[in-house]
Amino acid sequence: MPFIDFNTRKRIRVWDGITGPVYHSDQATFGHFTIESGKDLPAHSHPHEQWSHVIDGELEFTVGEETIVLTRGMTAFIPSNVVHSAKAFTECNVIDCFMPVREDFRELEKNVV
Repeated sequence: MPFIDFNTRKRIRVWDGITGPVYHSDQATFGHFTIESGKDLPAHSHPHEQWSHVIDGELEFTVGEETIVLTRGMTAFIPSNVVHSAKAFTECNVIDCFMPVREDFRELEKNVV
């Protein structure tokens, strides 16, 4: 399937205040997420590489020991197994890409009605 309409896909809930549609290829998971203003994303890590690109909003992002405020057009790259966290200063729209596929997100999709 070469074209995906994220406007018509069901939204998963990753955490309270973080929702959006996702799609999976054989190699990656791609998501369009909304993060509510004031939401803290707790420090965590996972085996997936992650790219987080801010479409709108202001998001303080920590990767390892580095912290920066990301705004529209800025991207964070999180290597595999590196601890990272974030705090949304405003409502944020973010595109995330994970490699390899997030099987846990596939499971979340099964619970969407």
